[in-house]
Amino acid sequence: MKKISVSLYGHQTSISLEQEFIDSLKEIATTENKSIAAIVCDIDEKRDNKTNLSSAIRIWILNKYKQTKE
Repeated sequence: MKKISVSLYGHQTSISLEQEFIDSLKEIATTENKSIAAIVCDIDEKRDNKTNLSSAIRIWILNKYKQTKE
């Protein structure tokens, strides 16, 4: 696990993710020409409040890669 810091809504937040998910998040951000913070904000706004942010990010990344295979 590794922690990354992002600014959400003007506040610094630490997110714990495995390195592979961090690498994937960076890759997707580059491909979509977005910042990691912008992507994480989008995920945070759409997630169920019963799901923690790190889990929501992992699921979002998994779904993103599944979409590319369709």
